[in-house]
Amino acid sequence: MKAIQQFHVLPTLPAPLERLRELAYNLRWSWDADTIGLFFRIDRDLWEQTGRNPVALLGAVSQERLEELAGDDRFLNHLRRVGEDFDDYMRAEAVWYDRCHPSGEAEACVAYFCAEFGITDCLAIYSGGLGILAGDHLKSASDLGVPLVGVGLFYQGGYFHQYLNADGWQQERYPLNQVDQMPMTLVRDASGQPVTVSLQDPKGEVHLHVWLAQVGRIALYLLDSNVATNRPEDRGITGELYGGDQEMRIRQERVLGIGGLRALQALGVDCKVFHMNEGHAGFLAIERIRQACTTLGLTFDQAVELARASQVFTTHTPVPAGIDIFDPTLIDRYFHNTYGELGIDRDRFLSLGREDPTNTTSPFSMAVLCLRLSRHANGVSRLHGHVSREMFHSLYPGALEKEVPIAHVTNGVHYPSWISKELAELYDRYLGPKWQYAPADEVVWARIREVPDEELWRTHCRRRERLVAFARRHLAKQLEHRSAPPSQVRQARQSLSIDTLTIGFARRFATYKRATLLLHDSERLVRLLTDPERPVQLLIAGKAHPRDHAGKELIRQWLHFARDERMRNHVVFLEDYDMSVARYLVQGADVWLNNPLRPLEASGTSGMKAAANGVLNLSILDGWWDEAFEPGVGWAIGGHEEYEDREEQDRVEASALYDLLEKEVVPAFYDRRRDGIPEGWVQMMQHSLATLGPTFSSHRMVSQYAEEHYAPIAARCVLEEGAEATQARDLAEWRAQVVRAWPRLRIVSVESDGAPEQQVGDDIDVRVVVDLAGLPARDVAVQLYYGRVDPLAEITDGALHRLDPDDDDATGETTFRGAIPCRTSGKLGYAVRVVPFHVELGEDIAGGLIRWWLP
Repeated sequence: MKAIQQFHVLPTLPAPLERLRELAYNLRWSWDADTIGLFFRIDRDLWEQTGRNPVALLGAVSQERLEELAGDDRFLNHLRRVGEDFDDYMRAEAVWYDRCHPSGEAEACVAYFCAEFGITDCLAIYSGGLGILAGDHLKSASDLGVPLVGVGLFYQGGYFHQYLNADGWQQERYPLNQVDQMPMTLVRDASGQPVTVSLQDPKGEVHLHVWLAQVGRIALYLLDSNVATNRPEDRGITGELYGGDQEMRIRQERVLGIGGLRALQALGVDCKVFHMNEGHAGFLAIERIRQACTTLGLTFDQAVELARASQVFTTHTPVPAGIDIFDPTLIDRYFHNTYGELGIDRDRFLSLGREDPTNTTSPFSMAVLCLRLSRHANGVSRLHGHVSREMFHSLYPGALEKEVPIAHVTNGVHYPSWISKELAELYDRYLGPKWQYAPADEVVWARIREVPDEELWRTHCRRRERLVAFARRHLAKQLEHRSAPPSQVRQARQSLSIDTLTIGFARRFATYKRATLLLHDSERLVRLLTDPERPVQLLIAGKAHPRDHAGKELIRQWLHFARDERMRNHVVFLEDYDMSVARYLVQGADVWLNNPLRPLEASGTSGMKAAANGVLNLSILDGWWDEAFEPGVGWAIGGHEEYEDREEQDRVEASALYDLLEKEVVPAFYDRRRDGIPEGWVQMMQHSLATLGPTFSSHRMVSQYAEEHYAPIAARCVLEEGAEATQARDLAEWRAQVVRAWPRLRIVSVESDGAPEQQVGDDIDVRVVVDLAGLPARDVAVQLYYGRVDPLAEITDGALHRLDPDDDDATGETTFRGAIPCRTSGKLGYAVRVVPFHVELGEDIAGGLIRWWLP
């Protein structure tokens, strides 16, 4: 029987406990151990039963218990301490961003758009790495004082919960998020009504409510289509993360990009910088251009310049298959009215998302759209930046691959969220408090070498003990849910060992991550794990996408292997991988294993979390590990090889992995001093922490975004509406003039004074005459591209050098002069090209207007 009316009954907090409500609704508690300890103290069993959710905890705890706590001076003292620390944090005095940037930049708000945010377990609006990364981004922005707001979607169903059937096949459950028990609030206007924004869909208007999740100092706004005034099919737009078909995906991405921008405007949040974290938010750029056309009276080209100047795009995928693409008919269905508002036709609109704008049959790519409409773009590791420049090279015809305008900002992780309480206390004693708020300080992390071996090792062993205890409880629950015999459940509660070398492997079960590489020679693995003198145990976790049957098969293979009687105390698969499971694993494992197909791992952050806890990485040189690895911080599987034969690659790298485990990893762990300390292993832990600690934190990542992207955009303030839009008009007019002139621009002649043989130290003078087709010389850059040449006369590892015009204002045939320095011996060559140049843009290769000299 359905209720005819519903009420939300709030707990009655005694006056001395009133601050608990404020603390519960600010997600800073999720990375502050003292605040977590406060809520845990209310009722430890209820804390776990409510999913470590303080809002749900306060709604479930008895009034008698609250009254008891209100009279407990020990609890009140703890509450007072936590409250004072919270107040100090929220005052945001002398934070990093304010110290490093002038007031104009500090006031320029950044809008960070992402389809998922992983802040904490009980806010279930994330699925995996992208969401956890976005959550860590917000946390570090809060700690550093970066003026940023997050924009995402509130999913009624969140991501699925995983369980395995008797055969080991993944099954999914989709429990609904209980919004009244989640740490967020519905945003209301001055009259108390929900703030509502809308957008037009083919069948009518879709209304959206806005929820606020406060993440420390950062506001995260979440759009929700589950509004009573919407049609049933519209209420489900934000029903499920990454659910439904392509049409549902485009509807979700319109809500994120278009609805998200309108929500910020409705709330009076004035942003100068717009960061699109992955292509899901790409329609934000379209909406900003549309508004500039309709409200400022700009042409489409002018509006593009206005929007593009203040947009940042981060790509997270190293393969075309990972990019959202839409059929042109879907784009027509949802944007046909927008074409006219932009003042362009259908083909021009679709060309924004087509890799080849002239190919009228190709789909509409969200990554291509974001790249075309963003001044700043980056991959998420050094290797991924290289892969992205190669993957998107065709968007910049005539450009050198290395100058494709996609940089890299290597991902990082929020240390306070992922480092164990015990290890954090050790860091406080030996590293000092700066490890939390200034984690990029190398001097701070170098102090890890001052930690006594015994203390570091014992701290880590306690975490392994907790991991084993957790795994036993988790495994027993899994078996109970499958109605396993009581004997199996009892056996599960005694499985694993607290003293055995423990390898963790936890990630999304996508096929390129090769979750079963260790099973390539299963008998060799059995011998390795069951060595009576030096045993090894594996803890495995991860989910496959509900429609990824190949990924589900990998999970099933591990379950079947784990059921081998010889493996019962050596291999455990932990169901329903989430942030809580991840914390136990990255804090308690001895070794973190990662073996993807290079170069398909864009970054990978689980290994960073493990490394921050002193866990040693054993990984393929891919993603972050490609730039992090050096001897002594962990182990690399193979080199930088990439294979054409997948089976051969698996065979070679599986063999290399077994060899490393048998000859390096296992002996290092079990080689002990008389006091039981593995001295060599602890030294590797110390070297790993000292080397990797300063580099792979999200504080470093966010500060790099701020320095390289946010602050420069804020300083230019190109997006300022009104008078400042003249800059966009000027840029659009400049670009139009260049485009008109470019077909007639030609390189007339190239001459050099260099003899066929030169000496090191000589300079080769070069003169280039260019017919500028009416453009002033200051609007172009004439460049020498020079370097060593290979036997096929190809320039390798070349450098660019700009030549100077005889007359900066010349518009006809003009001579440009410069010199090539001969710094090393060997065969040297050069080429010549002309590209557009603007004082605001520099050398502008984005439009593909590049004229090479072809003698």
